[in-house]
Amino acid sequence: MSEPSKVNLSEKLFAPRQTTKETSSLVKLAHTSSQEVHNALDGDSESGWYRVLRRPQWIWQGVDPIEMESVFAKIASAEAQRTNDELLDTVIGYKPGNWVYEWSQLGSKYQRLSRESLDKGDKEQAAKLLLKASTHYGIAAYPHLKGDELAAQAELQATLTYKDATELMPHQVKTIDVSYQGKKFQAFIHLPCTDKLLPTVIVSGGLDTLQTELWPLYQDYFGPAGFAMITLDMPSVGHSAAWPLTEDTSRLHQALLQQVRDVPWVDHNRVAMLGIRFGGNAAIRLGFLEPTRLKTSISIGGIIHGLLSQPKLLNSMPRMYLDMFASRMGKNWVSKASLVSHMSAWSLKQQGLLARRKVDIPMLGVSLKDDPVCPETDNQLIALSSRGGKAVTVPAAPLHDGYHRAMSTVVDWLKDTL
Repeated sequence: MSEPSKVNLSEKLFAPRQTTKETSSLVKLAHTSSQEVHNALDGDSESGWYRVLRRPQWIWQGVDPIEMESVFAKIASAEAQRTNDELLDTVIGYKPGNWVYEWSQLGSKYQRLSRESLDKGDKEQAAKLLLKASTHYGIAAYPHLKGDELAAQAELQATLTYKDATELMPHQVKTIDVSYQGKKFQAFIHLPCTDKLLPTVIVSGGLDTLQTELWPLYQDYFGPAGFAMITLDMPSVGHSAAWPLTEDTSRLHQALLQQVRDVPWVDHNRVAMLGIRFGGNAAIRLGFLEPTRLKTSISIGGIIHGLLSQPKLLNSMPRMYLDMFASRMGKNWVSKASLVSHMSAWSLKQQGLLARRKVDIPMLGVSLKDDPVCPETDNQLIALSSRGGKAVTVPAAPLHDGYHRAMSTVVDWLKDTL
């Protein structure tokens, strides 16, 4: 972790390239205009921005709100060339005002601060600062579209700083290499101890989240409760980028679950899966496919059925989300109508899983109140389709309390089922 090597790596990764494409120009969807979204889990789309600004989630992940607004201000005030003059976060090239550049500068700042802490012998503080650095690099890469060279470099920085942090943490973090279809992807396992078999939770976030951003779940909830946590990226994202998103959203999770039997420390008789947003789709799907290997499946704000079965709702999504879905599916140069028509295949009800039979493990569906992406009816479908299943809606305001209540509900459920 010598400073010169880190600086040289950053310079090498982000060296200027004349051919680097700007994020908003990567996916070509016909007949697409920007729509707005406002909800607790996804944040807000704002006029003049390509990206949906996920303020609530990023603050919850440890981003300083003053620093965040400063980044937005720098992007907004930049006078550099943009792909679209009406969209502030479309500055071309790795330079001041570019989204990847500004968030990576914050990541680099926390890397420097971590080295200062390490020089003072404070490993724990150094680890925390490296985790913050990793989070900021992850946001720099958001929304992780295929072919985004600058974002890919930021993702690499996110992974490297995350691994540096794990070497300094007071608890053990191991890498699991999972083989699937002749390739490998990486998952990370956080362990509160290594002297006994542990109940274990497999966790995935949404399609716009890297697994390196999920560490607060372990730090604040699973670790203190005595659970091991295994994270993996959704298909088409991060370490799982080699596989496109298909309606079989849980295929990588299933490969991991089958390999967990060989992982030391994991009590393979007490394994659960938790998914957030599209990760919720994978978690519930996996519960139907592997009821003998899983004890329970949990969805938080999962994209399960309602949104996917209503073209009007999909049509009203911000352009960034439609681009993201198209990128995940490997579809460029298609019409928005064509993209939307494909998405009903991801509905677990359309796949014949939900509302057809009861699976023999209890499932939990959690959402924040008035969530347009995960209506209460989706969670009720989950509850009705599993023996001992449950649907819970928690208040969305105040927001941080909403997140905390959702996770507290999950931990209580895991203590009962594992």
